[in-house]
Amino acid sequence: MPEAVDLKVSKTSTQKALALLRKLALLNSKLKLERENDYIHIPLTRMPLANELEELRKNLHRPQISKREFLKIHEQQTRLVDLLSEELPPHMLASLPHAVDFVGDIAVVEVPPELEPHKSIIGAAILKAHKRVRTVLSKWSPVSGVYRLRTFEVIGGEAKTQTVHREHGCVYHVDLAKAYFSSRLSYEHLRVASLVKEGEAVVDMFAGIGPFSILAARKHAVIRVYAIDMNPYAYKLLMKNIAVNRVVGKVTAIVGDARQVVNERLNGVADRVIMNLPEKAIEYVDVACKALKPEGGVIHYYQFVDTPEPLDAARHRFTEAVKQTNRSIHRILETRIVRGIAPFKYQVVVDAEIK
Repeated sequence: MPEAVDLKVSKTSTQKALALLRKLALLNSKLKLERENDYIHIPLTRMPLANELEELRKNLHRPQISKREFLKIHEQQTRLVDLLSEELPPHMLASLPHAVDFVGDIAVVEVPPELEPHKSIIGAAILKAHKRVRTVLSKWSPVSGVYRLRTFEVIGGEAKTQTVHREHGCVYHVDLAKAYFSSRLSYEHLRVASLVKEGEAVVDMFAGIGPFSILAARKHAVIRVYAIDMNPYAYKLLMKNIAVNRVVGKVTAIVGDARQVVNERLNGVADRVIMNLPEKAIEYVDVACKALKPEGGVIHYYQFVDTPEPLDAARHRFTEAVKQTNRSIHRILETRIVRGIAPFKYQVVVDAEIK
């Protein structure tokens, strides 16, 4: 199945979204729309430009853009519910997982408790529906710990957690059990890398295996990226990914806690700081401010929010944290919902210019 830029909107906004996309010449008419609960995934021909994104946000309620695999119009749609209609009791079909994350040739799903006895059947169905998938993993625990890891159970195919994932022209060696990586952040990786300016110095405080750092380095001829992570195994994969993507000399991998690394090596070096650790980024705002050059720069701050007004809440919390440092916010450049985590819980990013 081909991968395309995905515009996710509520079902009630579908017709309005389609009309707007046709007007902007963004609708991919060769691929099928897909339904997910109360949302519709619409395939686009390309990534919207800045002014097009602004128009989409102005006219649609909380549109979300990422990457997703779509069926071609002429292909027969194979859904889990169709494949399992004769394998599971009818009352269980409604509980089947709607979202499948693809990382390389691994599919990751969350099997609800009531379907645990049938997880091997679900794994076999996913392998049948997605021919390029070699392994199906079920999330066994939430992301936790200082290394942001979760445990998985193999419910179909080869018993492995290692794979090679391709995204925006980059190649990433991944081990989902040993180093954090989310394919759902594909658009965010591209968005931030596209905002980086030629000649900048960037500090990626929680780099993981390098999707922000490496893509930024690939997109710019003159750039210096300092990619920090405290997970020794993530650091090993990061070093490997720097080599295979040919950004040696542009990206410097550093293993250690971001606070200590900035204090000892990176005080005042950055034009831009990336803080993709939504569970704990608030605790490192002072470190990010310290990493910026004396004249200031840009911070991309990520946070989980479960309040009724997530954008306002994230802006307020970040603003208050900056006030506790010797810096101040010149202006908020953008605040957006990156993705939904759970009902009424979101990952939010605040882009701010700091002086």
